[in-house]
Amino acid sequence: MAVEIQPGRYYSNGAYGRVWGVRMVLAVEADGADAAAVVRFKGVAGVARRQSGTLPLAEFRRWVRHEVRLVENDWKRIGD
Repeated sequence: MAVEIQPGRYYSNGAYGRVWGVRMVLAVEADGADAAAVVRFKGVAGVARRQSGTLPLAEFRRWVRHEVRLVENDWKRIGD
């Protein structure tokens, strides 16, 4: 089942150790004339913390393993 990517939500790559990360989606939008969807995001935890970026929607979907939320000081999968 594919995770639905929506602005304002947080997603993790589900990795362990140094490559683990959480990104907050800022926007999902069309990219110019070719209208390919892109995701603008901000890294909030892990490897890309405090960095922003843009990826094609398909590439962002490949990165995502699950949606997460912050519970006290720990990122938890939504649905667990």
